[in-house]
Amino acid sequence: MENKFLTFIAPYLSLIDKGHMFRKPFSWLYALIAIINLLLPLYIIYQLIDNRIFEAEFKITITILLAWAIIAFAGWVSFQLWWDRKTKITFSSDDNAEFVATPVFSHLIQTLGEWIGTWIGLAGFGFALLTTIILGEEGRYLGFGIPLVGEFLGSGWTNVILMPVYGFLIIVLTRFLAEQIKALSAIANNTKHKQTSP
Repeated sequence: MENKFLTFIAPYLSLIDKGHMFRKPFSWLYALIAIINLLLPLYIIYQLIDNRIFEAEFKITITILLAWAIIAFAGWVSFQLWWDRKTKITFSSDDNAEFVATPVFSHLIQTLGEWIGTWIGLAGFGFALLTTIILGEEGRYLGFGIPLVGEFLGSGWTNVILMPVYGFLIIVLTRFLAEQIKALSAIANNTKHKQTSP
């Protein structure tokens, strides 16, 4: 008969060993980041209105509102990305795997890369194209007027070309890094399985 005094934390240990303790909270984190991406454009438009963008020169106001629409679209795409991945992270490792935290961390790196790369590719390209066409050289100063994200947005034809390239490279490099981590974890799990099987 098992001693309850020595085994009462067995369910807790099972959560750790099977990886549920890592996968479930990360899926909640993904959902939270998804919701933040959805709410970010609302916060930005609130700040822009609070900073009286409608009192600015007409072409500046129109450009800022169109730039906000691009940011809102990038936020909607980012929301969908994180929302989709929150389900997939729960299947990142098997309950019987020896290494359960590594696949979760790998999935986080992959998803972060997909998010940042997609955001830069969409918002960076759209903002650069819009401001370059409408404002020309003045467009490079517009980014600093947009709260939270303006510092990451540039203007000029160079940025129109480079932003999608940067986004693509970020996605590829983080995906490559995540796959290397997954491969090492899979090899380790398979090796452990072969050693323990009769």
